[in-house]
Amino acid sequence: MLQSPKLAILQSLDAMDKVQMEEVLTYIKGILSQPERTPDYKAFKKEAMKEIRKALRQEKNKKKLRLAA
Repeated sequence: MLQSPKLAILQSLDAMDKVQMEEVLTYIKGILSQPERTPDYKAFKKEAMKEIRKALRQEKNKKKLRLAA
Protein backbone atom coordinates (compact mmCIF):
# COMPACT_ATOMS: atom_id res chain seq x y z
CA MET A 1 0.00 0.00 0.00
CA LEU A 2 1.37 3.41 -0.95
CA GLN A 3 1.71 6.02 1.74
CA SER A 4 0.90 9.66 1.36
CA PRO A 5 3.95 11.92 1.08
CA LYS A 6 2.97 13.65 4.32
CA LEU A 7 2.81 10.35 6.21
CA ALA A 8 6.12 9.21 4.73
CA ILE A 9 7.81 12.43 5.83
CA LEU A 10 6.34 12.18 9.32
CA GLN A 11 7.51 8.58 9.68
CA SER A 12 10.98 9.51 8.46
CA LEU A 13 11.15 12.35 10.99
CA ASP A 14 10.04 9.99 13.75
CA ALA A 15 12.86 7.61 12.87
CA MET A 16 15.52 10.34 13.19
CA ASP A 17 17.30 11.18 16.37
CA LYS A 18 16.78 14.62 17.87
CA VAL A 19 19.91 16.16 16.33
CA GLN A 20 19.06 14.95 12.82
CA MET A 21 15.48 16.18 13.18
CA GLU A 22 16.62 19.63 14.29
CA GLU A 23 19.02 19.86 11.33
CA VAL A 24 16.25 18.96 8.87
CA LEU A 25 13.79 21.41 10.41
CA THR A 26 16.38 24.20 10.44
CA TYR A 27 17.11 23.51 6.77
CA ILE A 28 13.41 23.59 5.85
CA LYS A 29 12.83 26.80 7.83
CA GLY A 30 15.76 28.35 5.97
CA ILE A 31 14.23 27.42 2.64
CA LEU A 32 10.85 28.82 3.60
CA SER A 33 12.30 32.09 4.82
CA GLN A 34 13.92 32.86 1.45
CA PRO A 35 12.35 35.93 -0.15
CA GLU A 36 10.26 34.99 -3.16
CA ARG A 37 11.43 38.04 -5.08
CA THR A 38 14.81 36.56 -5.90
CA PRO A 39 15.02 35.44 -9.53
CA ASP A 40 16.25 31.96 -8.67
CA TYR A 41 13.87 31.32 -5.75
CA LYS A 42 11.80 28.72 -7.59
CA ALA A 43 14.86 26.89 -8.87
CA PHE A 44 16.41 26.97 -5.38
CA LYS A 45 13.22 25.68 -3.77
CA LYS A 46 12.85 22.93 -6.38
CA GLU A 47 16.44 21.80 -5.84
CA ALA A 48 16.03 21.88 -2.05
CA MET A 49 12.87 19.76 -2.19
CA LYS A 50 14.66 17.30 -4.50
CA GLU A 51 17.49 17.00 -1.96
CA ILE A 52 15.01 16.44 0.88
CA ARG A 53 13.26 13.67 -1.10
CA LYS A 54 16.62 12.08 -1.89
CA ALA A 55 17.64 12.13 1.78
CA LEU A 56 14.33 10.61 2.87
CA ARG A 57 14.66 7.83 0.27
CA GLN A 58 18.20 7.06 1.40
CA GLU A 59 17.06 6.84 5.03
CA LYS A 60 14.17 4.57 4.01
CA ASN A 61 16.53 2.28 2.08
CA LYS A 62 18.89 2.09 5.07
CA LYS A 63 15.97 0.99 7.25
CA LYS A 64 15.00 -1.70 4.74
CA LEU A 65 18.56 -3.03 4.72
CA ARG A 66 18.66 -3.12 8.53
CA LEU A 67 15.34 -4.97 8.67
CA ALA A 68 16.44 -7.48 6.04
CA ALA A 69 19.65 -8.31 7.88
